[in-house]
Amino acid sequence: MSIQPLIEYFKKYLPLNSEDIILLAERIKPRNIKRKQMILQEGFVCKHYTFVEKGCFKMYGIDEKGTEHNLMFAAENDWVADLGSFYSGKPSKLFIEAIEPSTILQIEKQDLLYLFVHSPKFDRNFRVIVEEKFIELQNRLLQNFSSNAEQRYLDFLEQYTELALRLPNTQIASYLGITPEFLSKIRKNRTLK
Repeated sequence: MSIQPLIEYFKKYLPLNSEDIILLAERIKPRNIKRKQMILQEGFVCKHYTFVEKGCFKMYGIDEKGTEHNLMFAAENDWVADLGSFYSGKPSKLFIEAIEPSTILQIEKQDLLYLFVHSPKFDRNFRVIVEEKFIELQNRLLQNFSSNAEQRYLDFLEQYTELALRLPNTQIASYLGITPEFLSKIRKNRTLK
């Protein structure tokens, strides 16, 4: 398994030189993940920052009634981790599960910190990645209290254009905070317009 997709990914921030690539290759671990396989479960510490080379993941929590609430999706060329658990070392309240068979690259906390110290590019690149995720989260929170369900669906289609075709209605509905039946109604109304 190659780390080339990750090297290409970093080119949109601060590109890596040959020394950076060697440092990264020594610390990153490739894995193949089956559909429905968990890479994080509630109650366990998030030990990896995960880059999705191929496939799709959902990060979700479960409320006291047992209802699943999708917080985010991560597909090709995206990162997924419970950052609160990863940095604090405290047990996670979230799950990260593969929606499709996936190929991932994972880095553990101590290896990531090593990269930060030994190559400032990694520190900068990951800072920008976290900032972008924070902005996504802010936008999502704003949408949840200021937009109706149809507008949230349109925003979802804009943010996850390709994923919208790959995800089942139940997953999209959970992300939007609506029932699958209501999502079907929104889709039907949109085709009638």
